[in-house]
Amino acid sequence: MTNPTPLKTAVCDLLGCQYPILQAGMGGVARAELAAAVSNAGAFGCLGMVRESPELIRQQIGEVRSLTDRPFAVNLIPSATDAGLFEAELAECIRMNVPAMIFFWHVVPDAIRRAKDAGCVVVHQVGTVEQAVLAEASGADVIVAQGVEAGGHLHDTVTSLVLLPQVVDAVSIPVIGSGGFASGRSLVAALALGAQGIHCGTVFVATTESFAHAIHKQKIVESQAGDTIHTDAFALNWPPHSPVRVLKSEATAAIEPHPFGHLPDLIERRQVAEEEGRPIYLMSTDSPLRSMTGDLEKLAMYAGQSAGQVVRVDDAQEVVDRIVQEAIVTLRKLES
Repeated sequence: MTNPTPLKTAVCDLLGCQYPILQAGMGGVARAELAAAVSNAGAFGCLGMVRESPELIRQQIGEVRSLTDRPFAVNLIPSATDAGLFEAELAECIRMNVPAMIFFWHVVPDAIRRAKDAGCVVVHQVGTVEQAVLAEASGADVIVAQGVEAGGHLHDTVTSLVLLPQVVDAVSIPVIGSGGFASGRSLVAALALGAQGIHCGTVFVATTESFAHAIHKQKIVESQAGDTIHTDAFALNWPPHSPVRVLKSEATAAIEPHPFGHLPDLIERRQVAEEEGRPIYLMSTDSPLRSMTGDLEKLAMYAGQSAGQVVRVDDAQEVVDRIVQEAIVTLRKLES
């Protein structure tokens, strides 16, 4: 009988998943329903708990465990979180015996060490070769190499096609490709470049289980690869000069001629939405969520250039199955 999982790589054994497909830890969007659904589908789910309270983290971890018995991760961002809050977040993850942590942005060696000492597998998402080398030296087990095609916050301007093999050559631990990966063919391409899997965000935003607002999901479905903008204008809530990739919208029209050079201190705080009493400001890093009301189309609708490959809102299981089956067919074609 043909091996039903010819895609299995060493990172699958390390993370405890069937397929080398990692769901991005998208803050706000990646809640328990999505993370559990992705893990149940045989991929690797992740809770996006950036700047969330320990109480919400505890509740979300408990909910994931009520929905799946498979491994998952929690995503935190040390350098974009108040030090006291990050300390409480990480302590709660450790107390709850989270199997894996995914960190992003600048490498903070102490955070990696603490997670490792607690028995967590540590995945670190980076955008440069230098950060990848530092993450490995600090004890990370897996590197996610993010190219500029990706949605959300971006750490550099190099494409996945160029960055991925460079990171693979620079470190000795498993590398996962991120940015532009949303299909089985792109999974096979990542494997050919030396990666052990892919890291997907945009395609999982547009799933039924995602906590993204329906407006955000539909905008992704309607978009093409050229309908995104790379800009640092969505600057509130993050360190200055932290560029993102979002869908072009009414909010981006004025900045498209000059997408860079925007500073948080120069941005007028104009409320356009709210989330259970919390004001949501224009040009903040908040994306539209189910729990928000207001002029949501003016918020940061994160999406990578792979948005052009997303043609409908599917269940996470359907997304994973489609990627896996297309990858298997592609491999068989290459073998023949």
